[in-house]
Amino acid sequence: MYEQASHSLLNDILNRLKAEISSRDLRHFYTRLGANFYGIHSLFKHLYGERDDFELQAQRLVETMARQYIRRPPALRKVDLEREKDFDWFLHQKWAGMALYSNGFGGDLKGVGERLGYFQELGVNLVHIMPAMKCPEGASDGGYAVSDFRAIDPRVGTLPDMQKLARDMRKRGILLALDVVLNHTSDEHEWAIKARAGDPAYQDFYYTYPNRAVPDMFEESMPEIFPETAPGNFTWNEEMQRWVMTVFNSYQWDLNYSNPAVFIEMLDVILFWANQGADIVRLDAVAFLWKKIGSTCQNEREAHLILQLLKDCSQVTAPGVLFIAEAIVAPVEVTKYFGEDAVIAKECEIAYNATLMALLWDAVATKNARLLREGVTSVPLKLERATWLNYVRCHDDIGLGFDDNDIRQAGYEPVSHRRYLVDYLTGQHPGTHARGVPFGRNERTGDARISGSLASLTGLQHALESEDPQAIDHAVRTILLLHSIICSFGGLPLLYYGDEIGTLNDESYMEDPHKSGDTRWVHRPTIDWEKADRRHTPGTAEYRIFQGLKQMLAVRSEITVFADFNNRELIAVENPNLFVFERYNVTARTDAVLVVANFNGKPQSLDLDGLAHWGRHRYGRLVDLYTGRRPDLVNNTLVLGGYQFCWLSEMW
Repeated sequence: MYEQASHSLLNDILNRLKAEISSRDLRHFYTRLGANFYGIHSLFKHLYGERDDFELQAQRLVETMARQYIRRPPALRKVDLEREKDFDWFLHQKWAGMALYSNGFGGDLKGVGERLGYFQELGVNLVHIMPAMKCPEGASDGGYAVSDFRAIDPRVGTLPDMQKLARDMRKRGILLALDVVLNHTSDEHEWAIKARAGDPAYQDFYYTYPNRAVPDMFEESMPEIFPETAPGNFTWNEEMQRWVMTVFNSYQWDLNYSNPAVFIEMLDVILFWANQGADIVRLDAVAFLWKKIGSTCQNEREAHLILQLLKDCSQVTAPGVLFIAEAIVAPVEVTKYFGEDAVIAKECEIAYNATLMALLWDAVATKNARLLREGVTSVPLKLERATWLNYVRCHDDIGLGFDDNDIRQAGYEPVSHRRYLVDYLTGQHPGTHARGVPFGRNERTGDARISGSLASLTGLQHALESEDPQAIDHAVRTILLLHSIICSFGGLPLLYYGDEIGTLNDESYMEDPHKSGDTRWVHRPTIDWEKADRRHTPGTAEYRIFQGLKQMLAVRSEITVFADFNNRELIAVENPNLFVFERYNVTARTDAVLVVANFNGKPQSLDLDGLAHWGRHRYGRLVDLYTGRRPDLVNNTLVLGGYQFCWLSEMW
């Protein structure tokens, strides 16, 4: 869009660009900058237009984009052009991901590179390497307290190691996702060190105050993120003689995005990693980017404007790179991180479907799909050119953040139901075999989240220890059932490393004083590759899980209706144990797949005659695409075994 004031400023900026920038061939850069600059200028002015140095900061912003474009390798510029032409490329059903810590998976980045064949064997072609940037040797929140945004932590490798890994992955058609922690730095970051030394410019990079007046006003409305281990939202720094906002942990200093220098620095960091080969950048803790007295300091409108501005700027320099929003917030809030008041995604193309994850664990614990069905209907439709990241487990805890009204609609009382879920998943309820561990327990309210590996939460650990074949079978079936939903629901399925071979809880973290207070380390494993080798031994749990997931991903990649174009219809059925939905071709509704999942350990039935056009499928014309076999049908009533799922399609 052309607008005189913004483009007049752009002309002035381009005329002032330094010789090393203006003398380069920047044809694609200038085209994208011209197309995006009205939006960039409008957002930047809204956020920072009242400052006396606005035009100077605007010039620094454009220079940052231009310098990183110049540094962008030719191979990545070529990828940008290809993805601009095929702009829906990431909605394709062929993509399947895995998240991992490089040291836990392969020892270091080189070790990850040596095992790229493992991903291809399984069918994974997107790998999210969790924080690999330099962080303190002691407490680092699992790498999310970064002390240098442009350096690899020496414990996992070097920057050339990461560059080589990115190149090798690209050759194999594997996407690389990397983290950028937007909300905070480590207190050992260079900016924090300069702030502690009294530099006012860097003190303005953070929220720092000489007394408790302002912090106390913030605290009136801000919740505590880690009330058990890090109560409050401010920490006194003795060296600086100031209070510092530390929403997460005392060693994580919140960045002040009301300062444009912070925004420009963090944009530069994102573009730096895009130029190292990241196809996807996971933006951590995006809900917390803007702080406002009298609010929860989460999900503020300015946080969305910051993300829109980051996206517009990134599209100028590296348009082939996608953003993931790490926003674990209420369903009505999470879709806003795709972009409000838009048709296509204007903030982040991908967002974590934390609601679906939590609802799946409710279904496991209750052995029915009542709340799962209610909760899914409360999640608004995503935008076009946006998609969900669907997962069963991740490096973080399981929060029970579904809506109280949905809990009531499912027939439960919210407080008692959440307590039941915590008790069930942590092994405290009679009859449960789950081995979860409480995380972040609030002694005042009784609320808690849950840590634990997938295998231990589904009862596999108990089953193996008790050598109970039936319990092992039920646990393996549950693991595959959960993954069948994330693979068919619509979006990118993201596996968590170790889950594909049934990795159990790892309690060795208790021996490390820097980790022992954080139960999430129980499910951040070091892969036992001897155990992984059992994926080739029939009859083992590792074999059943790995081969089941391998088959699932292979079949999924061929089912075109599993591409994500808002082409899903949830189907209400009388049997509360079943979760049923249809995936269909938006241009030909007859091309469809019926997904049926049984969350009960006993066989369940579904009368297909009551399901629209599925009722006409008599005489064995249906096939389960996952198994390749005909389903069990009795007079057009589908029968599923305990913890069984099927992907039904019509044979022609």
